[in-house]
Amino acid sequence: MKPLSIPVTSDQLHSCVAIGNFDGVHLGHAVMLAALRQLAAEQGTQAVAVTFDPHPIAVLRPEFTPPILTTVEDRIELLRAAGADSVIVLPVTQSLLEMSAEKFFQSVIVDTFDAKGVVEGPNFRFGRDRRGDTAMLQKLCQRASLPCHIVSPVETNGQLISSSRIRELLCSRSLRRATELLGHPYRMTGVVRRGAGRGAGLGFPTANLADVATLLPAHGVYAGYTELDRRRYPVAVSIGPNPTFGEHREKIECHIDGFSGDLYDKVMKVDLLSEIRPLQSFDSIEILVKQIRQDVEMARLCQNAQEPDFSGPDGPTQPGVRDK
Repeated sequence: MKPLSIPVTSDQLHSCVAIGNFDGVHLGHAVMLAALRQLAAEQGTQAVAVTFDPHPIAVLRPEFTPPILTTVEDRIELLRAAGADSVIVLPVTQSLLEMSAEKFFQSVIVDTFDAKGVVEGPNFRFGRDRRGDTAMLQKLCQRASLPCHIVSPVETNGQLISSSRIRELLCSRSLRRATELLGHPYRMTGVVRRGAGRGAGLGFPTANLADVATLLPAHGVYAGYTELDRRRYPVAVSIGPNPTFGEHREKIECHIDGFSGDLYDKVMKVDLLSEIRPLQSFDSIEILVKQIRQDVEMARLCQNAQEPDFSGPDGPTQPGVRDK
């Protein structure tokens, strides 16, 4: 069987691999990557994470595609920070999805990577109609004389840590809890577009983010930060319409505390740290300005605070991985 036509470098061959969507690169994924590094060290080879783009559901059932938690670029960054020596993005095609589980194993793991070991999560499925599971993977690895490690489920409060659970938390104003399960701040990446200019008139100019590919958290005001010209700035972020001015269009308005400059049409990344408050309508402009001032101060306090200890079930994980 021929290897897949994907750019695998010589140092990625004969490696230990972990394959998955890895959306969000949360604490469960971090446990997988730690096990992958350990197995790679035992085998004297590299630890390679293999992720998919787009999500397989986007090809099979586009109407049911869940909103992503991380862009491919951020996913690669986070996987490397979590322990992968390198990351390969496997293009998802109809032909790939139509492979039987046995063919997927042979074509991807054996022929393409010539893998020396495999690490997967407890819910790993592969092959056409997701017929392959961890029990089948272990049997196939045993036949191919490949070590195979299936990590135990990672739970908090009796619930499995998963990308879908994190989506639910983000959509229910539980940013802090979602961030704890991620092990890192939740990032939004977009392009700065021109807005109505109302924020500047109030003394709080905003960068209006558009074309955000990832899931938007529930409407509300959030504290976060952004890095511009190698400097980190606190950001007060409003997600949703502006009820005070009778607006109904969803917007993402970011006041960058201490920054002045032209960001129009530039890509900006905002890492969210905490929810400040829900959106609300104010009776006067004066009351609104007073509240915005408090929002900005809260964003400043969150930014100036020590890095939060995003602890998983087994203790602290990797706070600040985005700084690496």
